[in-house]
Amino acid sequence: MTEPLDVARLQRRLAEFAAARNWQPYHTPKNLAAALSVEASELVEIFQWLTPEESARVMADPDTAHRVTDEVADVLAYLLQLCEVLGIDPLAALDAKIDRNERRFPI
Repeated sequence: MTEPLDVARLQRRLAEFAAARNWQPYHTPKNLAAALSVEASELVEIFQWLTPEESARVMADPDTAHRVTDEVADVLAYLLQLCEVLGIDPLAALDAKIDRNERRFPI
């Protein structure tokens, strides 16, 4: 039986993966933010020249769906690693941001 997925478990797996390869010296906030930007750009590149209608159907093509899924995973991996290095709880940060946006943009 596998352990259920959660943010902390994924962050531990990412940290263990990096530690096993001695990558920690490279996982500075600056480098992780840059890597996050690069991966986000690779996700954008998939959609760059699609019409809105084509972009809505992007997951219908298995090859493109696989690329999108991989890039989303890369973006999330770097974001979780950045949060770990900076001591940010990403779920608490998002919850607080939603609270601020609800006050900022009332119905």
